[in-house]
Amino acid sequence: MNAEAHSLTHNTRRDFLKLGVLAGGGLVLGIGLVGCSKPAALGAGGQPVAWLRIAGDNSITVLVDKSEMGQGVYTALTQLLAEELGVTLEAIRVEAAPVGAVYTNNLLGAQITGGSTSVRDGWEKLRKAGAQARSMLIQAAATQWGVAPDTLKVDAGSVVNGRKRLTFGELAEAAAKLPVPTEVTLKPAKEFTLVGKPAKRIDTASKLDGSAIYGIDVKLPGMLHGAFAQCPTLGGKLASFDATAAKTMPGVKDVVGTDNGVVVVADHYWQAQKALGAVNIQWNAGSNAALDNEAIRARLKKASSRAGRAARNDGNAAAALKSAAKVVRATYELPMLAHATLEPQCCTADVRADAADVYAPTQTQTIAQATAAAVAGLKPEQVNIHTTMLGGGFGRRLEVDFIAAAIVASKAVGKPVKVIWSREQDMTHDTYRPPAFDTVAAGFDATGKLTAWKLDLTGPSITARMFPPVVATAIDPFAIEAATNYPYDVPNVAVNYNREEVGVDVGYWRSVSHALNCFVAECFMDELASAAGKDPYEFRAALLAKQPRFKRVLDEAASRAGWGKAPAGHHQGIALMEGYGTYMAQVVEISMKDGALTVHRITCAVDCGQMVNPNIVDQQVEGSILFGLTAALWGDITLERGQVQQRNFDTYRMLRLPEAPRIDVHLLESSEAPGGIGEPGTAVVGPALANAIFAATGKRLRSLPIAKQGIKTA
Repeated sequence: MNAEAHSLTHNTRRDFLKLGVLAGGGLVLGIGLVGCSKPAALGAGGQPVAWLRIAGDNSITVLVDKSEMGQGVYTALTQLLAEELGVTLEAIRVEAAPVGAVYTNNLLGAQITGGSTSVRDGWEKLRKAGAQARSMLIQAAATQWGVAPDTLKVDAGSVVNGRKRLTFGELAEAAAKLPVPTEVTLKPAKEFTLVGKPAKRIDTASKLDGSAIYGIDVKLPGMLHGAFAQCPTLGGKLASFDATAAKTMPGVKDVVGTDNGVVVVADHYWQAQKALGAVNIQWNAGSNAALDNEAIRARLKKASSRAGRAARNDGNAAAALKSAAKVVRATYELPMLAHATLEPQCCTADVRADAADVYAPTQTQTIAQATAAAVAGLKPEQVNIHTTMLGGGFGRRLEVDFIAAAIVASKAVGKPVKVIWSREQDMTHDTYRPPAFDTVAAGFDATGKLTAWKLDLTGPSITARMFPPVVATAIDPFAIEAATNYPYDVPNVAVNYNREEVGVDVGYWRSVSHALNCFVAECFMDELASAAGKDPYEFRAALLAKQPRFKRVLDEAASRAGWGKAPAGHHQGIALMEGYGTYMAQVVEISMKDGALTVHRITCAVDCGQMVNPNIVDQQVEGSILFGLTAALWGDITLERGQVQQRNFDTYRMLRLPEAPRIDVHLLESSEAPGGIGEPGTAVVGPALANAIFAATGKRLRSLPIAKQGIKTA
């Protein structure tokens, strides 16, 4: 990853092929993707803004349009292209794509990394790009040799004709003059040599030797450093400040006010951070000056009595509940959570009169560019976004609140400025996972058959703040996940959503509402199994006869975990979910000794469709389970007088290495389209754990975290 500025272009939609000259003098082939891309104009150094570059020196570069935040997209997406191009992973160099409409995530409508969409979005278009390039290179070789293209093949970066070989670099110039084929044949799965096979991650070496550049690592000539303070009260603003004393301190260059805070700019970060404490700041706390968790809970509870908007309505759940022989009801409450990325929020900006370069660990290049341009007083096309690696994303870096202060500071001092939020600023000024207050009811008829299931969800909408047009006339789709797709064979199902804002900016947190709603749905399924006098696994299995993918992962997880055969003193809980096109079931095995909980083992069965790299899938499942387990055990954000009380990892508890359980992941072969894998595991582990605790103690957990339910966790 280098710090060179990317050239941005304004493109119109059509197929394209452009030939340019690399800075090193070689020719380059830039290929766009038919039907989903826009043409590349030549940028700085004659480089086309494209997906694939094949230079005269035989180097191959792919521009990956998804942010690498530990989920392995630099590897998985490159595998897709390499599979069809006919080269090894090692032969391809990866660069982060600049901002451009050509790089739109077709599943999300902008240049965004999120929603476990990276492989799903790239599955066809990157393979197609590789196949287009392969076809054109073969045609160029066929013309040079005077043979039919179908007599040739590609092998390790060359086109082969018997013993004759021409490298891709030797063919690049001629291939660039050919039309882009609109129809290409993609390899069938049985011919894959890279896709579906384990491969080492191509970003690992740079992370081990320190050459990988994260947002916090950026260095530019003449760069200064900024420390940032914001109003302690969420939603509060800057009233005034006196920086007289701070400006006399060593290294301090300036003290700059923003809409909601103050930036001290100095030669070094710790100079800036120390001087920040000397600034006399007056804050306007605003409307949240008295806000606390109890007030939020009361607001949600009151709103839950409303009818809500129907998100799913099969049959007549209300009537079925009235006529039911037995009705089970419950209320579930879930807390706000922080993203708690290991790398705190940071951004480096270099603002000039007619352009700006922004170096940021962002998940949303399109919005980052627009935000930076607005703050700098520039046009979007005048702002270059350089995406660094991300030291954790989890949805936090879909936000752009960490960009503005760097822009303001750089513009004020006329030099590049890197602004780093302290851990305390990061933790206390997050956009938190929404709290939830949900009620659920189910009814059995006289024969014991489950006839009705009704879920009423109440909470604030993330999308209403970030993308208002999406919810102008519709229910927030990211508030009803893992609820409207309730899979069990019940004739009367109703899901309603009550949007209620709580005065706190809420954000997309890894798995979004899947984690909230799966907890309610799957914990309540255990309650229903108990009410029916059935084993939780058998109760679910009997209701999944029409859902083969659900039942397959349920059966696999139960079998692999030895369901019902846990060692003496151990207890099991089970849960399942479909999210992001992936089907998953988990069994959590625990013990309770002297009232203290130990999580021994988590068994997970996964059907995520066609896998690109099983190693990465396995890593993501393990990581997401640990992320979700941490949240279930300890995750909680509390407010007093509108101020977040958790300031660092001493008060926002993380799972420690000795506490991590054994995790067994079982990946099921599937020919279905790829599903997302970065988030589902986070959502399933919480209810499986709560169900195991019930099996051990007889205590139902209808709220989280577990540490606040009278159960020792350490």
